[in-house]
Amino acid sequence: MLNVGQLNEGVVLDHIEAGKSMQIYKYLKLDKMDCCVAIIKNAHSNKMGKKDIIKVECPIDQLDLNVLGYIDHNITVNIIQNATIVDKKELKLPKQLVNIIHCKNPRCITSIEQELDQVFLLTDPEKEVYRCKYCEEKYRSSRKNNR
Repeated sequence: MLNVGQLNEGVVLDHIEAGKSMQIYKYLKLDKMDCCVAIIKNAHSNKMGKKDIIKVECPIDQLDLNVLGYIDHNITVNIIQNATIVDKKELKLPKQLVNIIHCKNPRCITSIEQELDQVFLLTDPEKEVYRCKYCEEKYRSSRKNNR
């Protein structure tokens, strides 16, 4: 059995869909942060069968929870202090995404004005549909498309 060290201070992202941890690593820009990160892939889970877990040794305010909410709002976010879980954050679909997804409409102003932020607004929470702020191009979460 694999034994990963105890986390004294930081954040544990649990119940990540198996195979999604590297995508989350990229979106959270953990490679650019100066902190210790442990990624556990395909861990056994009674609830999910298999799951991924990410342990990050940094304060919660350094992580973009909007990105996590967009990727999968069912991820459990545990705040660790003195090697104990002191809080759990509930994720929600963010109402707005900035520079996380990109507009595919070639006529959109963001295709021409490269320095403009890519802004998408949540227009249908049930179907997880976002629309470009500028041209209203529809973008559906890939998670929802796979269901």
